[in-house]
Amino acid sequence: MNNTELINAAIAFVKEKLNDAEGGHDWFHIERVYKNSLLIAKDTDCDLTVVQLGALLHDIADSKFHNGDETIGPKTARLFLESKNVSEDIIDHVIKIIENISYKGGNFEKKFTSLELDIVQDADRLDAIGAIGVARAFNYGGFKNRSLYNPEIAPVTTMTKEEYKSNNAPTINHFYEKLLLLKDKMNTETGKQIAAERHRFMESFLAQFYAEWEGIK
Repeated sequence: MNNTELINAAIAFVKEKLNDAEGGHDWFHIERVYKNSLLIAKDTDCDLTVVQLGALLHDIADSKFHNGDETIGPKTARLFLESKNVSEDIIDHVIKIIENISYKGGNFEKKFTSLELDIVQDADRLDAIGAIGVARAFNYGGFKNRSLYNPEIAPVTTMTKEEYKSNNAPTINHFYEKLLLLKDKMNTETGKQIAAERHRFMESFLAQFYAEWEGIK
């Protein structure tokens, strides 16, 4: 199986697995991360196959939709890659990307580093900010039946990984607990440049949101 056939097989696999996924973590999220990854990788000396597979498989079984089990995603990805006779060194690299990509409250220490992980992580984080990020935040908040905003519930920016995973605060709080923090956590220069523009959009959105909430506009 050549690279094109492998990537096409991965795309078909992900589309099937995520057919009924929540709107912010469905195939279209994967597709956007994949496109962002290719954009960031364009001017780097990365292993493009690893980047492509890492982007396509990074959310194949997100732990928050599997009772917090963080092993399902890597296991699912490994079984797929092994079924396609992918070399062990590529499989190992892709699995490490999946295991180390998540935000997890911002205090998760990576146990693995590589240019390919940096690229896919930036691409994933870019999809969490800007206009798409705003839409995804409220889509997931609705999926979890969370309130839009409650002025009496302040954001908590110093949560443990476990506290972050079980957090049920209003959706607006998520901007302060994660989304507005991502700009300064980007790895690549391209990622940083794109993030800066999307960050400004979120700041503008929040200003408008609060103005409308208070009846000013």
